[in-house]
Amino acid sequence: MEVEIKFRLEENVKRKIEEVAEFVCEVRERDLYFNHPCRDFLKTDEALRVRKSEKVFLTYKGPKIDKETKTREEIEVEIGDFDKSVEILKKLGFKPVAEVFKVRRIYKLGDATICVDNVKDLGEFVEIEVKSEDVEKAKGVVFKIANEFGLKNPITKSYLEMLLEKKR
Repeated sequence: MEVEIKFRLEENVKRKIEEVAEFVCEVRERDLYFNHPCRDFLKTDEALRVRKSEKVFLTYKGPKIDKETKTREEIEVEIGDFDKSVEILKKLGFKPVAEVFKVRRIYKLGDATICVDNVKDLGEFVEIEVKSEDVEKAKGVVFKIANEFGLKNPITKSYLEMLLEKKR
């Protein structure tokens, strides 16, 4: 399971992250999201995307399982070609919904991954994530880190949901 919380980024938080977490890398990500030909992923709270960064990934995200985090099942597989995988999905009837572009700075702090994201048309955010089958323990870790950084008011919407809301 992917246990994740997201917050709007404040400058003092960025400095704290840089002081205590280990910088891993900076990547540019292009995420293209699709809707299923027979069911509406917005209604089922699922997501299917093809992500291009240094590598290309196909990712399925299941419905969120609680209201305070973005905890959900995530199945991800590395694939070789962004354009061909998009072409396959379209031929199978999947419809592109929206694209999310971001520059992501990735940090590690213990078992947690901390991402500082600059998302096109949305602004800057920080995401704290732990992958674990022990959801309650992972939630404890992400909320402990958030508290240490003074982060309040988690955002439970995905970047896709936020962009689609903005376009309405």
